[in-house]
Amino acid sequence: MLRPCESDDIYLAATTLVRSEVLRMQHLTILLEYGAKERPPDARVMREERDARLWDDALDRMTTTLRQKGIVE
Repeated sequence: MLRPCESDDIYLAATTLVRSEVLRMQHLTILLEYGAKERPPDARVMREERDARLWDDALDRMTTTLRQKGIVE
């Protein structure tokens, strides 16, 4: 059974991955910007296209960490 994902889970996963150089500051910037907007970037919008790639890449890299904690499948 998956447990609910809390903001601390995301924060800890992201900071751990930045320290280990798996995520870059560009990833964090996009996660913070769109997290504050409470929506992901839309790849169909030209000015958000690059942001969407970074967002997807960051989440892909974070998935392993979150999966180990039993937060995502």
